[in-house]
Amino acid sequence: MGAQSFGRTLGPYLRLMRIDRPVGTLLLLWPTLAALWLAAQGVPPVGILAAFVVGTFLARSAGCVINDIADRNLDAHVARTRDRPLATGEVSLTGALVLLAILAVACLAIVLTLNGLAQTLALGGALVAAVYPFLKRWTHWPQAALGVAFSWGIPMAFAAVNGAVSGAAWLLFAASLVWIVAYDTIYAMVDRDDDLRVGIKSTAILFGRGDRLIVGALQLVVLALLLGLGAVLALAPAYYLAVAVIGGLFAYQQWLIRRREREPCFRAFGNNVWVGFALFAGTVVHGLGLGAP
Repeated sequence: MGAQSFGRTLGPYLRLMRIDRPVGTLLLLWPTLAALWLAAQGVPPVGILAAFVVGTFLARSAGCVINDIADRNLDAHVARTRDRPLATGEVSLTGALVLLAILAVACLAIVLTLNGLAQTLALGGALVAAVYPFLKRWTHWPQAALGVAFSWGIPMAFAAVNGAVSGAAWLLFAASLVWIVAYDTIYAMVDRDDDLRVGIKSTAILFGRGDRLIVGALQLVVLALLLGLGAVLALAPAYYLAVAVIGGLFAYQQWLIRRREREPCFRAFGNNVWVGFALFAGTVVHGLGLGAP
C-alpha cells in the first residue's frame, strides 16, 4: 500500500478521533494542567505531567469515538455533523469499535502509571464518559454530564500528585463543571434547530429564549468560584489578573451570541480555549512565584 493510499485509509479514523479539531482536547487539557500546577504548588513531576498530557489526548479521542458510535444514525441529519466518518460510511461500526478498543487499552496503560487513588477515580471518569453520549436522548442536561467528564482530570490530578483530593480541588472542579455547562450550551445553540427536528435534547433547548441570560449567570458563577479558589489557596495577584481576563472573554462571548446566529455561537464556543489557557497561565505564574507581591 502506497503512502497516499495509506493516508486515505487512515484519514477517516483520525477524523473520527477529531485530530483535525483540537479545540476539544485543549478545553479538556487546560483545566487539568492548572490542577496539576496547583496540586504541585509549582511544576508537577515530569512523569505525571506526561501521563496527563498523553492521557488527555487519548481520553478525548476515545470519547469522540464513543459519541459518534452512539450518534451514528443521527449525525447525518445535523448540518454540523453530517460529514463525520461514521455518518458518511467512511468508517464501519466494526472499525470504530476496534479503534475504541485500541484507545481504551492505551488509556489503561497510562492510568496504570498513576497511584491507586488516581486509578480509582479514572474508572469513575470513564463510566461518566461512556454514558454521556446517550443522555441527550433522555434528558435536557447532557451538558452537565459532559461537565463532570471533562472536569474529572482535576481531582485525578490532585490524587496523582498528593495522594488525596483537597477541598480546593473540588472547588476548581465545580468551577470547571459550571464553565463547561455554559460553553457547551453555547455549542448546542449552534445545533438547536437540527436537534429539535431529530429529537435530541440539550440545555440550549431547555433554556429557550433565556439561554443568553442563563449562560451569563453561569459565567458569573464560574468567576465567583475562581475568586473563591484564589482566596482559599492565597494565590498570587497574577492569578486574579487571569480571572479578570476570563471575565473579559466571557463578555466577548456574550456579544458574539447576542443574535443566536450559528457561526458567531460557534466562534464563542471556540473562544473558551483562551479561557482555559488564561486559567492555566494564571496558575503557572503563581506556581513560579512570578506574580508574588
